[in-house]
Amino acid sequence: MRKIIFFTAVSSFLLIGIISVKAQKNADHKVKKILYFNPEVEPDIEEIKEPTNHAFFSAVSDNFSGRRNTMLRAEVQIPFDSIEKQTITDYCVNNDADFAIVPKVRYFKVGIGKYVFSNQVVVSMKLFDAGGNLVTETDYDTYRKNMRLLGSTENSIKIGTDGAIKGILKKLRKLKHSEGAEL
Repeated sequence: MRKIIFFTAVSSFLLIGIISVKAQKNADHKVKKILYFNPEVEPDIEEIKEPTNHAFFSAVSDNFSGRRNTMLRAEVQIPFDSIEKQTITDYCVNNDADFAIVPKVRYFKVGIGKYVFSNQVVVSMKLFDAGGNLVTETDYDTYRKNMRLLGSTENSIKIGTDGAIKGILKKLRKLKHSEGAEL
């Protein structure tokens, strides 16, 4: 009788130990590295690119502060409409990233003049996996979705970026539930 109790106790401790090790491996596996490129800015005016990049990455870093994912930044701008699969794959492999996001910020043009802009923006993002395959894409229009008429352009970029990230996460959840696979 003592041998049976001893054998049961030892086997249950081993089983609990193996299960806890598997749980630790799964928790570490869920941390994903996401590579962000500099956003393509439309219209292509050099003076607005740097403030746009600063506001965009400020919003991205604020969004990732409460999440388990890690943000990586590439100081390269990739054209939003003509993205090569091999380029995305190379950047993901070189930066050890699981996903890559290619963003675009489009300013509304208002008025007759060449450089008169509104503070409204449309932030578009495309999410690629490490193999360079398009997973999902989204855009966020700060005027239509938030009805912001007043405020700074920097805040509009931050709101648009936050909305686009939430849109991508929402679409990922839908894809994950419909496919049953983990992204």
